[in-house]
Amino acid sequence: MHRKVALLSLIVVVAILIAGGIALMADEFTAKDQQRWQEEFMSVVQTGRELWVSPELGANGVACAQCHPNAANTHPETYPKFQQQLGRVIALREMINWCLMNPLEGVPLKLDGPRMVAIEAYVAYERRGVAMAPGKH
Repeated sequence: MHRKVALLSLIVVVAILIAGGIALMADEFTAKDQQRWQEEFMSVVQTGRELWVSPELGANGVACAQCHPNAANTHPETYPKFQQQLGRVIALREMINWCLMNPLEGVPLKLDGPRMVAIEAYVAYERRGVAMAPGKH
């Protein structure tokens, strides 16, 4: 009986050590990894900027940048928050779609689509360094 308990304990300890080692390896990455990831991120930010300044998202010739040059007054660091226009707590992407449908008279983007991710990346990049303040008005 003691052998079975000892063997089971040993198996558990080995499993924990293996899992811990794998978890530690998952957080290891090289400078080359970081550079590749940053380049990919900046590519998405650039796509977001192109969408931001383009009137193609709306039907009336207005671009996001006309009301929010360089993503000014978007405050992505305050989302999720209560947004009066929608009457509930929303994520930034929902506010982006509200703007696309109302001032721009366009159609909403798919919430998890690449164009929405690009716009969110651009807005967040423009506000980099600003402290997170969810719910703030």
